[in-house]
Amino acid sequence: MESVKPLDSHGTFEWEYDAEADVLYLSQGEPREAIGVDAGEGLIFRYDDATERLVGLTIVGVRARLAQGSAES
Repeated sequence: MESVKPLDSHGTFEWEYDAEADVLYLSQGEPREAIGVDAGEGLIFRYDDATERLVGLTIVGVRARLAQGSAES
């Protein structure tokens, strides 16, 4: 993979939150198969290998992130 193009600005976003696992899934358009790249700290970027476009983001530990943000305010 050379470089991944950013999300299309005109696309719509779908999201799903798994409260039991505390994971937020964001997808541009309908969720689809994609390759995940672990960026560390609970962030996983998902891209379509055929188009080399970023198609989604997975965020692990959303509750802890929100609580941390509230504590810092």
